[in-house]
Amino acid sequence: MSAKATVVIIEDEPAIADNLIHVLEMDGFNVCWFATGEQGLAYVAGNNVELVVLDVGLPDVNGFELCKTIREFSDVAIIFLTARNDEIDRVVGLEIGADDYVTKPFSPREMLARIKLRIKKPVSTPIEVENCNSIDITASLLQSANYDYCVNGQMIGLTAVEFKILDKLINSNANVLSREQLLLAADIAPSASYERNIDSHIKAIRNKLRSYGLDDLIKTKRGFGYFYSESSL
Repeated sequence: MSAKATVVIIEDEPAIADNLIHVLEMDGFNVCWFATGEQGLAYVAGNNVELVVLDVGLPDVNGFELCKTIREFSDVAIIFLTARNDEIDRVVGLEIGADDYVTKPFSPREMLARIKLRIKKPVSTPIEVENCNSIDITASLLQSANYDYCVNGQMIGLTAVEFKILDKLINSNANVLSREQLLLAADIAPSASYERNIDSHIKAIRNKLRSYGLDDLIKTKRGFGYFYSESSL
C-alpha cells in the first residue's frame, strides 16, 4: 500500500489481537489496539481511521451498541469479530451498519483479505471517472467503483449494505422493489421483523445523495416499496 491505512482493533483478548496485529503490520497497515470499547471509541472519534475490527463481547460495552454510536458520526468500515454465530446476530450486525461479520475461530489471513476488501478511499479523495463503470440510466450522475458509487469522480461513502441496496435499485430499470427484495439484494435473509430496517438504509443513502442534490433519485411507492428513477414524476 502506498500509504499506511489505520486499522483499529477493539478486542479484549490479547492473543486474538496479537495475531491480527502481526498480519496487518506485515502487510503495511498501521494498527491501534484497544481492549475496551470506551478507549476504542475515543480514538475513532478523534482520528482518521480506515477500518474498525470490533468484538461484540467487550468488557465495558456491547459491540452492537458501540457500532451504533460510531455510525452516528462516521462511515468508517466496520467488521464484527465475535464468537456469536447465530443468524440473528449476523443479521443485527449488518442491519445496524457493519460492513462484514466474522466468527471466531477465524483465519488471520482471511481477515486480512476481508479488511483489504472493505477499506474504501476517503469520500474527499477524487478518483478518475474513467475508472468507474458507468450505469446506463445514470451515466452523468452516479457511477460504480470499488464497492461504492461516485458523483463526478467523488466517492459517496456507502456501507456494504447501502451499496448493495443502491446497486439493486439502479439496475432494476425503475421497477419497484419490495423491502423483501432489497433485503435479499443485501444478502440478508428476509424476515418480517427486519423488513422495516430497509427504510433506515434508504434514509441513510438519501442523506448521502443529498450532499449532491440527488436524494430524490430514490422514490417511494407507498404500500409497495422503492424504485430508482431520474424522472421528476
